[in-house]
Amino acid sequence: MAPASLHFLVGSTGAGKTTYAIRFCRDVGAVRFSIDEWMSALFWMDSPQPIEPAWSMERVRRCSNQMWDTALQVAKLGTPCMLEAGFASRSNRSRYATMAVKAGLTVQFHVLDAPVDERWRRVQERNGRPDSQGQLSFPLTREMFDFTETFWEPPTDEEMARYACIRVNA
Repeated sequence: MAPASLHFLVGSTGAGKTTYAIRFCRDVGAVRFSIDEWMSALFWMDSPQPIEPAWSMERVRRCSNQMWDTALQVAKLGTPCMLEAGFASRSNRSRYATMAVKAGLTVQFHVLDAPVDERWRRVQERNGRPDSQGQLSFPLTREMFDFTETFWEPPTDEEMARYACIRVNA
């Protein structure tokens, strides 16, 4: 049996993470855990309007914890998993990678990035599609986009080497 593995999808909003994750998981038989899907199914319908960052971030934290617990169980059974939660900050990436290694799993980062103007263009395009597979179930405003940008820290060269990162052209 192949070693259990966790794949972490790293990128900011509009980088092409969901499109890549769906294709990758189909090609390698991995299970995908998408923060957008979990948030849409569990919380967004109850969100205050306008959406409040503190309200949202608490629920993102809860979803992330549950996704992690579930993905860890699945990966330990030998099925590769992809966590699609952005992993925008270095500290968040390091925390999850360390937990995965301690659990005896192999770790690989898949890094997607694109210029901010291109990512915003993609978000606007996605906002206009009612069938945006695996995406948020509501339009992402420029204010929300700019808020998420404050968290984005592209991986360093050291991270790229440590976690056998794959840089994906999206």
